[in-house]
Amino acid sequence: MKADTEGWDGTIRRHLSRSAEIKQLTADACAVDIAAAALLLADCLRDGGKILLCGNGGSAADCQHLATEFVSCLTQDYRRPGLPVLALTTDTSMLTAFANDFGFDGVFARQVQALGKPGDMLLGISTSGGSRNVVAAAAAARRAGMRFVALTGARGPLVGLADIAIRVPSDETQHIQEAHLVIEHILCHLVERYLYGEDSTEAGRAGRVREETGAV
Repeated sequence: MKADTEGWDGTIRRHLSRSAEIKQLTADACAVDIAAAALLLADCLRDGGKILLCGNGGSAADCQHLATEFVSCLTQDYRRPGLPVLALTTDTSMLTAFANDFGFDGVFARQVQALGKPGDMLLGISTSGGSRNVVAAAAAARRAGMRFVALTGARGPLVGLADIAIRVPSDETQHIQEAHLVIEHILCHLVERYLYGEDSTEAGRAGRVREETGAV
């Protein structure tokens, strides 16, 4: 039976238009905070720290995506060394064991306590800005002497816990997630250029120097 697709064109156009609108609002509202967060992340890596990422659902997928961009590369035409960025969303044995024994709210905080150290950073992603396990991870990061960057929607308790909060000005989960992905790519782009220079040739030279000296 043929599907009834009447009206789909309008739905598609409305969604894309709203997504574009939220991204433009994000550019206007968040550019300064994005730049400040990129600088914190870059300084952490430059000084020998690592970055831990946490979030739930689509935000967990974002953590894995962003960690991959840092460890592998954002684009193949810009070559540089891999960077120590770890998604705390991937170890299913740890996540399920801890959640089963102690509850889900501590699954990220436990990993921050085990893996984090002063000089490291935590980046927490939550469209609501209030995911309990991300809030708990932020508190654990503070106790470990780590800085914390939050990537959220318009509001939520994570905003008040963060050194820098990048707040997408929306309460629409799908459009917040769409804006988050763009921000994550921008953060990676800014960090790698800050650490290794603007062009791939310079990046390669800088990378070799840092590898030879033991620096990131």
